[in-house]
Amino acid sequence: MSEVKISAATRTEFGKGAARRIRREDKVPGVLYGHGSDPVHLTLPGHDLLMALRTPNVLIALDIDGKSNELAIPKSVQRDPLKGFLEHVDLQLVKRGEQVNVEIYVHTEGELAPGGNLLEHVLNALPVEAEATHIPESVTVSVEGLTAGDSILAKDISLPKGTTLAVEGDTVVLQVLAAQAEEAPEGEEAAEEEAAEA
Repeated sequence: MSEVKISAATRTEFGKGAARRIRREDKVPGVLYGHGSDPVHLTLPGHDLLMALRTPNVLIALDIDGKSNELAIPKSVQRDPLKGFLEHVDLQLVKRGEQVNVEIYVHTEGELAPGGNLLEHVLNALPVEAEATHIPESVTVSVEGLTAGDSILAKDISLPKGTTLAVEGDTVVLQVLAAQAEEAPEGEEAAEEEAAEA
């Protein structure tokens, strides 16, 4: 996984007013924490951060105030629910060689067996443990030919070298549900008939 370099500045202003001022300058307030050190409050460039976060579990090389270089991964990203812009980011300090717990996206390929069955993603992301500088972006699982009642467990998914499950092996990740014809409950049908007669 490649590193994305971002220049950040420490900040001393806090609260909603300060956060709004930071965002007006196309910057994002954030917090860097981990390894037992005190949290460091940062201001990060909005566009650079947005581009970096397009890569799941991106490894960010932070240049803080031009003095210290730290490696971090995003742990929590808050976006404006309507406009989608970044409101705040929590970053976790990591070191090369360190194992970290992250979630990686589960992509599927292939077609289910004929019959109009539905594929349910019980887990959209799979909890795994990986080396901080080699976090996989995602895993791909074949659902080719699966029929109703079939499921794929966490232990059935082949993970990249150096990555291990951080969840029980018997955890259901994907399952195939039988197609169901939609039927209105009996009470609803009677109510609809009465409404039509009125």
